[in-house]
Amino acid sequence: MEEKCSDNEVAETESEAKSVVPSGTDENVEELEEIPAENKLDLGNEHGKAQQSDDNDESTGAQAVASVEATLSNKKVMPDLTLVLIGEANSIEIGPKNILLDHEEQTNGEQFSTPLYDLCGRHISIINLLGLQNIDQFPSNQDIHAFLLLLPNGHHNSHYHSGVQWLENCFGKRLMAHVMIVVTHESEEKCESSLIDLKANSGFVEKRFHTCNRGMMDEQEIAALLKIIDAMVSENGPYCHSGVMCDENEGKKECMDHKSHREERLDPSLCQHSPTEEDIEENATAIKCDPVKRPADDEQTSDIRSEQSVATEKGTFNMDISGNMDTMSEEFSDGIKRKRQYQTLIGKLHLEEKLQEKLSPANFLKLGPPMKQNIEVSEKDVAYTFFQRLMMLDYRARYIPTKKENPEVNHSDPVGTDVDNFEDFCSTNDDFDQSNLQTHVHPMDVQMAVFHCSDSFFKQNMITKLSQCQYALPLLVSDPVTMDIECPLWTFKQIRKTWKMSEMKDDSNVVTMKSMPICKAETPMVSFIRLGLPSLSKSQLMNTLINDRHNTFFHRNCPGSTKSRHLMDGVAEIAWYCPAGKPNDAFTDCIAFCNLHGDALSFEKQREILTDKSSVNVVLVPTMNDKSSAVISALYKCAKPLICLIADSDGGGVEQKKGKYKMGLNNRSQSEVSEELRKIIGKILSGSHSLFQLESMNKVCGIKVDEEDSVCQKGKSAAMKVMGLLQGIEVSKIKDTYLPCQGQLWKEWSKIHKELYRLKGNIEDDKVQKQQKLMEKRQEQVKVSLSEPMKLFIESLSTLLGKEKDYFLKWTAILIDALSTDDLSSILQDYDTKWAEVLALKKKHDKTELLKAKHTKLDKISTKLQSATFGLEHIFREMGQIYEAHESLQKPTKGGPTDWSKYPELAAELMISGHPMELMDGDAGHVPLTWISRLLEEVIKKLGDKRVFVLSVLGIQSSGKSTMLNAMFGLQFAVSAGRCTKGAFMQLVEVSEEMKRDFKFDYILVVDTEGLRALELEGNATLHHDNELATFVVGLGNMTLINIFGENPAEMQDVLQIVVQAFMRMKKIKLSPSCVFVHQNVTDIGAAEKNMDGKRRLQEKLDDMAKLAAKEEGCDAECFSDVIAFDVQKDVKYFAQLWEGSPPMAPPNPGYSESVQELKTIIMSKAKECAGIPLSQFRSKIQDLWQALMNEQFVFSFKNTLEIAVYRKLEVEYGNWTWKLRSNMLTIENELHTEIQNRKRDTVELTYLQQEVNKTYEEIKKEMTKYFDDDRDKDMLVQWRGRFEEKIKDFRDELVKGVKRKLDEVIQQKKACKKLDDKKTEFENNLLQKSKELAHKLKDQAKNEQELEKQFNSVWMGLVRQLTADTKPIEDINYDQDQLTVLQDLGFEWSLVNDCKTSGTSQQSEGDDEKNTKGQGNHSLSTLWGSLKRIFSSGPTQQMKRITSNSDLPYEEQKQIRSLIDNVESQTINLIKQKPVASRGYSPTYLQEVAYNVKEKVTEFESKKKYSLKKEFTVDLSLYLFDRAWTWLSQSHKEFKMNNDVHSYVDSKKMQYYRVFQNFCKGSSSAVVLGELICDELKSSTLEAVCNNTAINLAGEIRCSFPAFNGNRLNLEKHVLKSLAEKEDFNGFITYKRHPRRQVKNFIREEVQKYIFTDNKGKALNILKKNVDDIKNLVRQALHDATKKVETNGGDPDMWMATFSSLLRDKLTFDKICCQNFSDLNSFDFLKEEIEKGLESIVTELSCLSLDKMDKSRMKPDQILIDQLCNCCWVTCPFCAAVCTNTLEDHSPDKHNVPFHRPSGLKGFHRRGTENLVIDFCTTLVASNSVFYTSHDSEVHIPYKEYHKGGEKYASWKITPDESKLTYWKWFVCRFQKQLEDHYQLKFQGSGEIPSEWRNYRKQEAIDSLDETCNV
Repeated sequence: MEEKCSDNEVAETESEAKSVVPSGTDENVEELEEIPAENKLDLGNEHGKAQQSDDNDESTGAQAVASVEATLSNKKVMPDLTLVLIGEANSIEIGPKNILLDHEEQTNGEQFSTPLYDLCGRHISIINLLGLQNIDQFPSNQDIHAFLLLLPNGHHNSHYHSGVQWLENCFGKRLMAHVMIVVTHESEEKCESSLIDLKANSGFVEKRFHTCNRGMMDEQEIAALLKIIDAMVSENGPYCHSGVMCDENEGKKECMDHKSHREERLDPSLCQHSPTEEDIEENATAIKCDPVKRPADDEQTSDIRSEQSVATEKGTFNMDISGNMDTMSEEFSDGIKRKRQYQTLIGKLHLEEKLQEKLSPANFLKLGPPMKQNIEVSEKDVAYTFFQRLMMLDYRARYIPTKKENPEVNHSDPVGTDVDNFEDFCSTNDDFDQSNLQTHVHPMDVQMAVFHCSDSFFKQNMITKLSQCQYALPLLVSDPVTMDIECPLWTFKQIRKTWKMSEMKDDSNVVTMKSMPICKAETPMVSFIRLGLPSLSKSQLMNTLINDRHNTFFHRNCPGSTKSRHLMDGVAEIAWYCPAGKPNDAFTDCIAFCNLHGDALSFEKQREILTDKSSVNVVLVPTMNDKSSAVISALYKCAKPLICLIADSDGGGVEQKKGKYKMGLNNRSQSEVSEELRKIIGKILSGSHSLFQLESMNKVCGIKVDEEDSVCQKGKSAAMKVMGLLQGIEVSKIKDTYLPCQGQLWKEWSKIHKELYRLKGNIEDDKVQKQQKLMEKRQEQVKVSLSEPMKLFIESLSTLLGKEKDYFLKWTAILIDALSTDDLSSILQDYDTKWAEVLALKKKHDKTELLKAKHTKLDKISTKLQSATFGLEHIFREMGQIYEAHESLQKPTKGGPTDWSKYPELAAELMISGHPMELMDGDAGHVPLTWISRLLEEVIKKLGDKRVFVLSVLGIQSSGKSTMLNAMFGLQFAVSAGRCTKGAFMQLVEVSEEMKRDFKFDYILVVDTEGLRALELEGNATLHHDNELATFVVGLGNMTLINIFGENPAEMQDVLQIVVQAFMRMKKIKLSPSCVFVHQNVTDIGAAEKNMDGKRRLQEKLDDMAKLAAKEEGCDAECFSDVIAFDVQKDVKYFAQLWEGSPPMAPPNPGYSESVQELKTIIMSKAKECAGIPLSQFRSKIQDLWQALMNEQFVFSFKNTLEIAVYRKLEVEYGNWTWKLRSNMLTIENELHTEIQNRKRDTVELTYLQQEVNKTYEEIKKEMTKYFDDDRDKDMLVQWRGRFEEKIKDFRDELVKGVKRKLDEVIQQKKACKKLDDKKTEFENNLLQKSKELAHKLKDQAKNEQELEKQFNSVWMGLVRQLTADTKPIEDINYDQDQLTVLQDLGFEWSLVNDCKTSGTSQQSEGDDEKNTKGQGNHSLSTLWGSLKRIFSSGPTQQMKRITSNSDLPYEEQKQIRSLIDNVESQTINLIKQKPVASRGYSPTYLQEVAYNVKEKVTEFESKKKYSLKKEFTVDLSLYLFDRAWTWLSQSHKEFKMNNDVHSYVDSKKMQYYRVFQNFCKGSSSAVVLGELICDELKSSTLEAVCNNTAINLAGEIRCSFPAFNGNRLNLEKHVLKSLAEKEDFNGFITYKRHPRRQVKNFIREEVQKYIFTDNKGKALNILKKNVDDIKNLVRQALHDATKKVETNGGDPDMWMATFSSLLRDKLTFDKICCQNFSDLNSFDFLKEEIEKGLESIVTELSCLSLDKMDKSRMKPDQILIDQLCNCCWVTCPFCAAVCTNTLEDHSPDKHNVPFHRPSGLKGFHRRGTENLVIDFCTTLVASNSVFYTSHDSEVHIPYKEYHKGGEKYASWKITPDESKLTYWKWFVCRFQKQLEDHYQLKFQGSGEIPSEWRNYRKQEAIDSLDETCNV
C-alpha cells in the first residue's frame, strides 16, 4: 500500500526524527538554507586515525566490527558490483574452484560471491542467467552494473550475434553500454583470432573484450576482468542499469510499475527530509542504483582503530552496535533520497543526457538562437540560459525568472457574512492559496547542476566566468549522490587576479601591484562556518565585508532564493578580496574568504579542512550551547585566531585572549557588524599569520582533487616535460633561445620581403640580391629550428589524442603563464620605478645626460617587457616559421611525430577545435602567407570547403575588442592585463544546426586585431601600420565592427580617418564589406536624445573623413554613404561601460552583456543577407590583400587571384558558348550558300538568320543562366553576368550580320552572272542537240578519232561564236603597270618608282610571314623592314639620308615610324577587303585609294614632327602595301572571272561535251549520256560539300581536343610562347612582339596543318570519309526516291530530273540539266544504275582525296579557328608590349592585364641618354621608386608607382607588383642577348646588365614557368 504524508504528518515525522538524531549532531534542522547531510558508515576511511579517542578500547572496537559484519546480511547491504552472466550454459565450467560462479543456484543478486570476496575484498553479486531465454525469470528488483556475455571460443561469432539480438530485444539497445564480451577457452587453447573475427561486427567495441579459461580458476584473469569491468562502469557514469531496461518502443508501463514497486519498499521516514517529496515522486522518471563505491583504502578495513575513528567521524559517539546499524539504515535511505532528488532536479533542467555525455566547450562554441533579455523562460531552458548569460558576463545569470505552470491566482467566490469573512481573513489556521507557492529550482542548484554535468574544460570556463562576474567559486564540492568530497582545483587554473597592496615604509604609503594566477597566490584565508541555524545570513554578512554592492556569495535574501535546495549543502565556496591601492580599501592586501554552506556540524570533513587551512576562523552560532561547544572548544584551543559571532547575544567584539574574539550580533545593524568585523580581521592579519595557497589543496587527505585524474596528469606530465626545459632562464630570453625562428630572423626576413616592393637602383639586380637574402634567412631558420622544447611540444601534440591533447595544451598555457608571472611583475615594477624617476627629472626641467640615460634604461626595460610576453601563440608561431623555412627550401620531409610537413594539419585540428590561430604576426607586422594558406588548406580538407561569414573588429588599443568578442561568442582571445592582442587572430565559430536554416554559411570566422594607435609605435610608423592593418582587416571581413572607446573626439577622429580610408580602398577594388560602429564606455546610454546627438556627430565626422580620404585616394565622395552602404540609425550601437564600479572588485555591468546581445542580434540580422565566402576564397583573399598591402599603391596593386581564376573559367565557358553559336552558324551559312548557288533563294533577311540560330541561342542562354545561378562562385560571377549576357547577344548579332554580308555577296555574284547563266543553259542545250545530230550522222565513223574531233570542233566553234558574239573576255590584271601608273599620277617620278621597285625586288626576304609566290608585286614586308633596319641605326648612314631629312633618329622616333607603317597597313588591308572584287572585278582605282591614303597619312605624320620623310619612304610603303593587297585582289578577281567570263566558261566545258559527243557517236543510250553528265555535275558539287563539311567538322574536333584551342585567350598565349621557345626562332619572337595577332594566326595555321597532316591524320581522314559517305547516301537516296516517283506516276525525264535535283539541292550545289534532248529515255532504273556506277567512282576518288585540297575550298578549318580564337583583345602593354590576355575584345570597364609581363628592354626601352637597355620587368618597376617619361622628348617624369597618371594608354592597364620569377623571359633575354642588341643597336650593360642568376635558367624551366604563371 502506498503511503503519503500530509503536511502535518511531515511535521510530526520531522519532530520524531529530531528525537533520534545521534549525539553530536544539530537538532535544529535548517529550513531556509540548509538540508541535513547523511550519516554514512565508511569502512575504508583512513582519516579516522587522526580523530579517534585515546581511551577507545581495541577489543570493544573489534566486537563492534564483528557485530556490524554479522548485521550486514540482515540489512541487505548494497553490493559493490552486481554482474549478470548470459550466454550458452556450456560457455563456462561451474564448480567449487570457479571464482566467478561456484554453484548453479547463484541467481539472486542479493547473495555475495565468497570466492570473489576472498580474491578482492569486495562484495560482488553474480546473477547466473546462462541458458536463460525467458525474460520473466529475470530478477526485476535488482540493480545491475554490468552484463557479461560469455562466448565459447570457436562459436564466438554466431553466439555473439544471437546474444546481442536477445539483449536488445529484452532490454533495449541502450543496454549495450553495460555489456562486456568474454570469450572462454580450454586450458591449452589459443583464441587471439577471436578478437580479429569480432572486430568485423559493427557494434563491437574492443575495450569491452576479455578472454578467460572456461574453468574461471585463474585469479589473474579474473582480477583483470574485474579491472576492465570497473573501467566500463566508471565510463558509464554514476548510474548503472536499473532492473529491466525498457525497449524504446515498448515496456514503459512495466518499467513504471517496477519503479512504484521499488519505491513502496522504501522506509516511509524518507518523507521527513524533503518538503518537496511528492513533487519528486511525481517527476522521477527512473530509479537507478548507486555507482560502484569502494573503500578509499582496502588495506585499512581490518584496522579496529580505523573503524572506531570512522564511528567518531560520523558522529556516532557512545552508541552501541544496534544504534550504529540504525544509523546505517538511515544513511542508506538518505542515499536513495539524494539520488532521487538529484534525478528530479536534473530532469527538471533537461540535463539527463549530460550526465553521460558531459557539457563541453564545443557545445557553446556554436552560434545558437539569440537569447532574450528580461523574459521568463521555462524551467527546462533555465540551465541553457544560465550558461549562455554567464558566457556573456551577465552576473544576473545566477537568477533567471522562470514561467509558472499555474500563474492564475485562486479567486474563489466569497461565502458567509461579512463578519465571518473578516474572521476568516484574520485567522492564521485556514489553508492559504497554494497556487503561488509553487517553487522554482534554486539558482545555486542550477549552477551546481550545470557544474556536475560538465566536463573539466567546461567547468574551467564556467568557473573563470564566475570569477569575472565577481562570484564565489566552489572550493569543496560533494558528489550529489555519494557525498564524496572533491576539490575542483583544475577549474581555478585560468584565473588570474590583480591587486595593489598598500604598506607603510618610512612613514609613507607604498603601493605595490601584483598580478598572478590565483592558484599560485599565497594569501591569508578567512573561513566562515555556522553551527546550527542562526537568524542572520552568514553569506550576506560576508558580502558586506568583500563588496557590499554585489552578492559575491549567494544568500537566502538573494533574488530567486527558495526554501529548498539540494546541491549546495556541504559546498565550500571561496572568493578573494583584491584591494585597489586606495585609502578606502577594506583591506590592504589580497585576502581569500571561504564560506561553508550548510550546518558545519553535519559536514565535519569540510569543516576540518577549512579550519585547518584558514588564517582566521569565523564561526556563526545562534547561541553558545552544548551542541556547538565541542567544535568551538576545539577551535578555541587551536593556535589559529578565532572570531565567534553569537546571533542571540548583544554587545561588541571582545578579545577573550590573544587572537580569540567573540562578538554579539543581536540588535545591531549589518553595517555596524561588518565594520567591526572588518577591523578585527584587519588587526589579526596585520600580525603574523599563516597563508593559504590553492595548490596546497592537492595535499589534503580524504578528498579527491580533479586534476589528479589520469588523463589530466598525462597531459600535465607532457607539458611539464616541455616546461622543464625552460626552467632556469629569464622569460625575456626564452623566445630568443628556444623559439629562434620567429625572432630576429623572421623580423629581418619580413623587412627584406617588404623591401622587395620598394626596390631602388639597379632594380632587377637588387631584387635578385634580396631574394637571395631571403633564402639565406630561411636557411638560418632551418639550422636553428626545432629546439628541444619545440621538439617535445610537437611530439606531444602529434601523439596525444582527444582529452589528453586538450589537457596538454591547457597545461602548457597555464605553466607558461605561471612561468612569466614573477618576471613580468619584476619588470613592471622596474618600469614603474624608472618612469617615476624620469617624471621627477622632467618636473625639474632637467635635460642633462642623466635624463637621457634614464630614458635609455626605460626603453631597454620596455623592450625587455615585450620580450617577456610569452604564450602558447608564440609556440604556434614558431611552428609556422619552421614550416615556412623548410617549405621555401623544399626540404625533404621526415617521418615521425616531428615531421615539419605535418604542422599545418596539427594546427588545423586545433583551429577546428576552437583555438584561435595567428593570422598576422604582431611583432614582425607580417602575414606568414605560406603557413596560413596551408593551414586553411588543411582545414578545408577536414571540414570541406565550408562557407564562412568573416567578422572582423577594429579599434584603438585596450578598447575591449577581445573582451567583446569573447563575451559575444564564448571565444578564447587573450584579454589578460599586459597581454593585449598583437597582430590578428582568427577563430572559427560553428553555426548550430537549428540556425543553419536561417543562414547561408556554416561558420562565423572571427578576426580579432591589435589596437590602432599602439603606444609601441610612433609617428608615421603608427599611421602606416594602422592603415595597413585596417585595410587588411576590412578587406577580409564580410562585416567589420568599428570599436570606438570613450567620447574623446580627437581619439575618435584618428580612428575614423583610418577606417574610412580603408573602406574607400575596398570600394575601389570592388569589395563591399558592411560595418557596424560600436561606441563603448558611453555614460547614460539610455538617453535617446543624447544618443541621437552622438549619432549626428558621428555621421558628420564620417562624412568629413570620407571627403579627406577621397582626396587622398583620388576619387569622388561627398559623404560616407558614397563609400559604403551605411545607416547611422541602424549601424551604430552604444555600449555601457564594462565594469559596474571600479576594478578590481567591480563585477561586469549587466548593461554591457545586454549591449553585447543586442549587437550580436544586429550582426546576425545582417549576416542573414550575406552568403559569406568559401574557405578557399578566404584563403585567396588573404594572399591578395597582403600582397597588395606590401605596395604603397594598394588600390593599383590589389589582385584578386580568386576573382581572376573565376573570370578565366568564365572565359573558357564563354568560348564554348560562342563556339556553339559559330558552329551552328557555319552550318546555316553552308546550307544557305548551297541554296543561293542552286537559285533556290535570292534574298537572306536578318530576321530569318536570327530565327535559324535562335534555337541554339536559347539553349546557350539556358546554359548561361544555369552557370551563373548554380556555380559555386555564383556570388562572384554576378558582377559579370550582365556584361557576358550582352556580349553573347552582341556576338550572335555580329555573327548573323557577318553571315548575311557573305551571303549577300554571293547573291550579288549570282545576280551579276544570271544573264551568263541563262546563256549557258541555252548554249548547253544547243550543244547537246547539235552533238546528238552530228553523232547520228557520223555513227559510221565512230572509230575515226581525228574526224570526230574535227567535226566536233567545227560545231563547237560555231556555237562559241554565237554565244560570245556580243561579250568581251575579262582581262587579267596588269598589276605592275597599274602600280607605276598610280604612283606617277600621285606625282612620283617614274625613275624613282622604278628604282624603288627594282631595289625591293632585289632584296632577300627575311622573316616575311606571308611570302609572295606570284610573279607580281614582290615588294615584301621584309624588303621594307630590311631597308628600315639599315636606316634606323644609331649613326648617320646613306640609307638614313635617303629616307629621312634627319641623319640620326632616336629609337623612340623609329618606333613611331614603325607604328605609322603598322597603322597604314591595317587600314589598307581593311579597305581593300571591302571592295566588291569577287562580284564586279578588279579596278586600278583600288590601288589609287591605297596610294592616296598612304600619302595622306605620311603627310599627317610629318606635320607633327621636326623632320620630314623622303619620297622614297612613301613610295616604298605604297609598294609594300600593294604587295600585301595582291594576294586577295588576285584571288577575288580570279573568282569573278570564273563566274562571269563566257570565254573562260566555254573553255572549261569543252572536254566534257566532247566526251558526250563521243558517247553519242558510239551509240550510247540517253541514260548513259545523261548519267555521265549528272556524274560530272555531282563530282564538283560533292567535292565542294565534302570539303566544306570536313572543314567545319575538323575545326570543331581540333578545338575540342587540342589544348591550345579549347581554353581562353591566356591559354592560347601560353601555347604560342611555348611554341616560340621550342623553335628558338628569334624572327618569330620579333614578329610576335610587333604583330602578335599575325603570329597567333600563323601559330593556328601551323598547328592545324600539323594536326591534320601529321599528328592526327588518321582521325582527319575518318572525318573526311564520313562526310563522303553521308553525301553518297544522300545521292543514293535521291536516286531511289526520284526513280520510284517517276515509275509510280508514269513521269518523264523532266519529272525525274526535277525530283532528283530538288532532293539534292539542300546539301549540294547542283545545276539542273535540261532533258529536252533525252526525251527518248525510258528506263529510269538503267539511268539510276549508270549514275550509281559513276557515283562509286566519285566516292572512291574522294575517299583517296588529299587533305590539302581543302585549302582550295570555301571553308577552311584554320580560318574558322582564327575567326573564333582571334576575336579578342590585342592591346599591348605600354612598357613591355605584352599582349592583354582578355578573351573579350572590348572588356570595358575591366582594365587590360596579362599575367606574364616582360623586361621593358624587349620593347626597346632604354635609359635616357645611354645605350643601356632596361632589364627590369614592369611588375617590378611599379613597386620601385623609378620613374619614366611618356615620350622621348618629354621632360616630365612620372613615378612607376603612379604609372596610371601617364595618360590613357597607361591608365587603361592594371599592372600589379609581382614576386614571381617570370623565368621564361629571363631565359629569352639570355638566349637571344646578341640578337636583341643587334636588333635595337643597344646593349644590356650598366644599369641594364643581365643578372648572373638569370643565366642559370634552362629552356625547359622557362617553358614550365609558363604553366606556373598561368595557373596563379
